[in-house]
Amino acid sequence: MDYDVFEALFEQEWGSLTEEQKRRFRAVDALYRDWNSKINVISRKDMDGIYAHHVLHSLGIALYLLNRRPEVLEKWKAGGVKVLDLGTGGGFPGIPLAILFPKVKFTLCDSIAKKITVASSVASALGLENVECVNARAESLPGKYDWVVSRAVTSLDNFLPWVKGRYSEGILYLKGGDVNEEIANAMMKFRLPAGSVSTWRLDNVVGDTWYEGKLVLEVARF
Repeated sequence: MDYDVFEALFEQEWGSLTEEQKRRFRAVDALYRDWNSKINVISRKDMDGIYAHHVLHSLGIALYLLNRRPEVLEKWKAGGVKVLDLGTGGGFPGIPLAILFPKVKFTLCDSIAKKITVASSVASALGLENVECVNARAESLPGKYDWVVSRAVTSLDNFLPWVKGRYSEGILYLKGGDVNEEIANAMMKFRLPAGSVSTWRLDNVVGDTWYEGKLVLEVARF
């Protein structure tokens, strides 16, 4: 999937992007190719899948809000929202979301310094003034966020303790495969009430076979 195919697919579900958003999304490919030649943050075999498997996948969170949580989407569009991307790696899902939501303040956090170097440099090259990149563990972060986003950095029962008490609204977590047992284990371990975790299939709106079984999980505050 090249940039033009990505743009057409995303706009089909989302609506028009601004010219600035298009410019930034188009620039992502060259920036990551350059950095990936120095620091491997994306599988080199998958660089040609940057839009299909990384940018569009990250924006699955936005598509979830559009389809399932329109009231939250309006708040993100209006601004004044703080989002933590924990375990961002080279900047996913945070950087694509920051391009799409320029009024949202994103903190991209990873414990591996070289990955944060890439994310910070890409965000700077794109001119994303709504992004802060931090080399730290979640436990050491000061302050509180409205939302936490992440892209399957670990199992849900491992992830939840890292962010407990650090957000006021919820977690939006990109996962894949059969997550029923994982969700059940987390709900039992943390005594979450029924309905605390909801799932939404990305292949509801993205026809690419790569998205079969790919999910957005929303976890309510606990």
